[in-house]
Amino acid sequence: MAKSKRGWAVWIGAVCVVLPVAASAQLTANVGLTTNYKFRGQDQKTSSARWVKPALQGGVDYTFGESGFYVGNWNSTVQWLDGNRVEMDFYGGYKFKAADVDWDVGLLTYVYPGNTTGNTTELYGAGTYGPVTVKYSHTVSKDYFGWAGNKIDGSMKGRNTGYLNVAFAQEVAPKTTLKVSVGYTRFSSDIKDLGVPNYLDYSVGGSYDLGDGLSLSAAWVGANKTGDFGFVNKGRAIVSLAKTF
Repeated sequence: MAKSKRGWAVWIGAVCVVLPVAASAQLTANVGLTTNYKFRGQDQKTSSARWVKPALQGGVDYTFGESGFYVGNWNSTVQWLDGNRVEMDFYGGYKFKAADVDWDVGLLTYVYPGNTTGNTTELYGAGTYGPVTVKYSHTVSKDYFGWAGNKIDGSMKGRNTGYLNVAFAQEVAPKTTLKVSVGYTRFSSDIKDLGVPNYLDYSVGGSYDLGDGLSLSAAWVGANKTGDFGFVNKGRAIVSLAKTF
């Protein structure tokens, strides 16, 4: 990333995107370390059944002034696809307020550069009212993290898989926030035909603001069992340390 006369130049692969600089535009970055990275209740390192599977994470976000538009990138080490060890997320969206609700709509692409079988794109929409946020994500790519095996023979699809999440976040003491969420994954008909059931995931925990952009969080995270994949859904205590710049 480099600063040009027109704005911040961000390289995504071989493409250079120049983000215009507005008076109230903001560029932020974050980095973190967690004892286990779970996505929708499932371990993202499936090589073992250990509780501690450390992951290094981080990304950048850019907001276009007061327009409500934003773009960003977030990354994490993972280990569930052969030949791949990193997840790279690219997203962009629009935030606005209507009827006392804070809305957020956008597009997010999950990229696994070492094995594109897992690449997935979703449209999402979220509404926040007070401490409660309801978010729905809908798969628009041909497959959903490779569950349908679309890139193997192309006969089955994961498109139209949906994920609904309801989250509660409330400060309960100075610098301390209670966080609880529950999610539901509804697979596409092709994936369900393979015998993979829809499932619920959950997270109960909290975070503490250490100051200077540093925060410590802990939670119990997991999902209900889904046949042969039960060990990655097992509930685990996860501790994370993050820094925002």
